[in-house]
Amino acid sequence: MLTTNSETFSQERSHQLYQEAQQLLPGGVNSPVRAFRGVGGDPVFIERADGPYLYDVDGHRYLDYVQSWGPMILGHTHPAVLDAVQAAARHGFSFGAPTEAESQLARLVIDSVPSVEMIRFVNSGTEATMSALRLARAYTGRDKIIKFSGCYHGHADMLLVQAGSGVATMGLPDSPGVPAQTTQNTLTADYNNAAEVEQLFASYPDDIAAVIVEPIAANIGLVPPVAGFLEKLRELTQKYHAVLIFDEVMTGFRVALGGMQERVKITPDLTCFGKIIGGGLPVGAYGGRREIMEMVAPAGPMYQAGTLSGNPLAMAAGIATLSELRKAGQYEALERKGQRLEEGFNKALQDNNVEATFQRIGAMFCLYFAREAVVDYPSAKRSDTQRFARYFWSMLKRGIYLPPSQFESCFISLALNDDMIEETIQAAAASVNA
Repeated sequence: MLTTNSETFSQERSHQLYQEAQQLLPGGVNSPVRAFRGVGGDPVFIERADGPYLYDVDGHRYLDYVQSWGPMILGHTHPAVLDAVQAAARHGFSFGAPTEAESQLARLVIDSVPSVEMIRFVNSGTEATMSALRLARAYTGRDKIIKFSGCYHGHADMLLVQAGSGVATMGLPDSPGVPAQTTQNTLTADYNNAAEVEQLFASYPDDIAAVIVEPIAANIGLVPPVAGFLEKLRELTQKYHAVLIFDEVMTGFRVALGGMQERVKITPDLTCFGKIIGGGLPVGAYGGRREIMEMVAPAGPMYQAGTLSGNPLAMAAGIATLSELRKAGQYEALERKGQRLEEGFNKALQDNNVEATFQRIGAMFCLYFAREAVVDYPSAKRSDTQRFARYFWSMLKRGIYLPPSQFESCFISLALNDDMIEETIQAAAASVNA
């Protein structure tokens, strides 16, 4: 197996596999950003992963900052997670019946995130967000919701409005096939613009069921909330008796044990989870205040179901992952790694006289080729995506695997050591002027 470098880089086998895949799968992939349309060229086909590394079918090794788009915070094939999944698999893959593991993982989430009093497991972040919004509508008896431009909450019809993420990367309209009447109750505002939200509530004081927000907008790169923005959302939703939903599918258990809500000390009514709580297996969840959650069937009238929800392998992986993350010093270690990367990237930008902005919170970061800080979807779209594409390929050829889009977040894992971080910084210094 070769360590990747720019002189020996070849994609011959990946290219062959991609040609074949395009005859079998739409665009050759099962999720759009994987097709590398945001950076050009053919996608890398992965053969295996271990710790901080990915290995492709052409024999190259990469330090992985995609981490399956977030879940692999411990690194790939972590021994505790691998052992837990193998032990669970020996008892059966799926039962369609209750298991003790579901309660064990629920208790870990509830003990870690104080706003969550009850939780329902589903199979994806999309399921989690659309179920939470249905629940908010059932609880309030109202129809309208507010979301933010550039915040992606999954591909449910009502949420494909100014959705960021793959939609932004692909340069597509929000989506054909979504009936206009499906989104007529979806109101949009600019992320970090509390005044627009206040205006929407003033216009529809008795009609808004919920505000759903990524507490860090991580589907247009990485955009932190400005001071007072999330606090104002909490104030407005309480004033107008609407439900505040934090979509922490990305940020949950990543930027802190209790998610972004722990860092900003704001208590939402409902929270959506995914990614890390399944340790890399397909999972999602929504949870929150008991009085709201008890409206979910069979406790209450709001119907939501799933054949594979609470899958025993996913529960085992989630229990092992959260148990590791609850050990002392884990988030301090992630913060130290993130700080080291941030300092190194900023020095590389300064030394090379590059106009770019490095934005980070905890174990998430994004490098924008933009002249000023990115604070919302419009400013993210002003980034130089062609320059990002050159930077992406230069980093890839130096053995650093980044998301193939300017509009995605990078992730730091506990498997990265100081030498690996220094290797990443050196690669960035050689790539920012590509």
